[in-house]
This record gives sequence, structure tokens and C-alpha cells, in this order.
Amino acid sequence: MFNEKRAEKRRKKKQEGMYGIWDFVSDVLFSIPELIFLPFRLLFLLFRFLVRSAFDSF
Repeated sequence: MFNEKRAEKRRKKKQEGMYGIWDFVSDVLFSIPELIFLPFRLLFLLFRFLVRSAFDSF
């Protein structure tokens, strides 16, 4: 939800030519937590998929 709004805002600023260094810094700071938690989210989804497929096979 927040990513879509941020991406839309960024595109609008780029089209208007107002995308500056502070916008870039804020985008990087907002994306760091997502990059940190991405591997854990992927492992959780993989584990959940394996458990569900194991129980569905019995």
C-alpha cells in the first residue's frame, strides 16, 4: 500500500522534474527495511508451502 503511493509520487515528481537528492535519500531509507526482511519473508513462505504440501499429500 505504501509502496504504491510512494512509487506514484516518485513518478509524478520525475515527470514534473522535481525529483531531488532528498527524495532519493528518503527512498533508500524506506527500502532498507524491506531489503532486510525480504529473505526472512521468503523463508517463511517457503516453509509454509512445504508444510502445506506435506499435509496435503497425506
